[in-house]
Amino acid sequence: MEPLSFLLYSLFLLIFTQALLHIKDWLFKKRVQLPPGPTGLPIIGSLLTLGDRPHESITKLAETYGPLMTVRLGFNVTVVASSAEMAREILQKNDQAFLGRPSPDFATAQTNYDLSVVWLPGNEKWRNLRKIFKSQIFTTHRLDALQGSRHQAVDSCSVDGMVRRVVEASEAGEAISIGTLVFGTTLNSLSNTIFSVDIFDPKSNAIQELKELIWSIRRSTKVPYDRLHGLIDSMIDQRLEFRASGSPRCDDFLDVLLDLSKEQGHEEFNRLNIKVFLTDFFIGGTDTTSATIEWAMTELLRNPDIMAKAKQELTETIGIGESIQEKDIPQLPYLQAVLKETMRLHPIAPLLLPRSRIDVEVCGYTIPKHTQVIVNAWALARDPMYWDKPTQFKPERFIDSKVDFRGTNLSFMPFGSGRRICPGLDLAVRMLSLFLASLIHHFNWKLPDRMAPEDIDIKDKFGLTLQKATALVAIPVVVAKAE
Repeated sequence: MEPLSFLLYSLFLLIFTQALLHIKDWLFKKRVQLPPGPTGLPIIGSLLTLGDRPHESITKLAETYGPLMTVRLGFNVTVVASSAEMAREILQKNDQAFLGRPSPDFATAQTNYDLSVVWLPGNEKWRNLRKIFKSQIFTTHRLDALQGSRHQAVDSCSVDGMVRRVVEASEAGEAISIGTLVFGTTLNSLSNTIFSVDIFDPKSNAIQELKELIWSIRRSTKVPYDRLHGLIDSMIDQRLEFRASGSPRCDDFLDVLLDLSKEQGHEEFNRLNIKVFLTDFFIGGTDTTSATIEWAMTELLRNPDIMAKAKQELTETIGIGESIQEKDIPQLPYLQAVLKETMRLHPIAPLLLPRSRIDVEVCGYTIPKHTQVIVNAWALARDPMYWDKPTQFKPERFIDSKVDFRGTNLSFMPFGSGRRICPGLDLAVRMLSLFLASLIHHFNWKLPDRMAPEDIDIKDKFGLTLQKATALVAIPVVVAKAE
């Protein structure tokens, strides 16, 4: 085919395709009344408008098109909710209709991803798994029984404890990457909760490698999933041999899961279910916890007066040099306020992703079956309608406030809201509080290279989670014990 003929053919094909798309859109809009929204470009819709910071881009679009709008992303029609009222319609009033979930590429890269409680649609299988985790795994009794493993991951008396590692860095005058430090601590804390052993030496390069492994999972790579599955498989094999030998129980998460598999039968809850759950547990727990603590320490170093208040509360409640335990956390309201304010200003999950299972009417508009919906939790947490000086880091706003982590206030949903709220919320809050309190209580922190607090970079980067773009590095100084 000659070049000119090829160009004319390509142009005709493009015009014909666009005509079909416009006809399809016209017929679709005649059939259902979607919320208003930008027209977008041919074929790609508003993809370029969203760019690499979609949480900010759709917030700006909502200023023009309203708190419930339609955005076309390629061939996909997406409805965006950007107010507490619209979030309530989707996550509470019509929660059964919006129990669906998308199947993103990074999730489908996992073998047996359709067994994941994170990505399953809100069907009977999802409800059964959710019930198991709520009634058997994440109970107050079980979390209390396993808190020793989390204390060990932090304690200065433990060789590989987080505080001990920071003390060693302080003695050597070394700066520490906060995110990497907490990632390793979280990894071994979860490992002990699940398997009763440390999987990795926190001082080795394996911690950074696993961090990169989990981040690559978020970029839809199958190989990292298979490697993590292989690791979990080997731990399950070891435990099965251990149990068969008649050795004493560990009574950790793995023992509980294996007991459930035996009780319920392998058709209902089997080894594959266990492996997928533990994969979700590691991926969901490590990166999010380390990122939240990194943001919290970033804001505390940028605001020395707030750091001083948090440190004073810990000194008065715990005592200088004393180890912190989970039972102490309820006596630390300012620390809890710091965590809440961190999660408000830097939500790790900025966009919640419900999906309609049926046609749903919302405020006079029709959201068709299988439509992807985005609830912009980032915008809600910074909306001046709900928050005074919303871009300012001000933990005091949560003192004597009834707003908690459980998503009942729809302008603050760090763990989601409704039926699909994060099932590991209680464990996450315990770990976040323990880790942050330990870093504040036992150490003073200096910025490297004579950096001023206002010079700390607070840019974020968008992925499935909202990470700090530049790693926070700081120099610890051990707080001297009172004589």
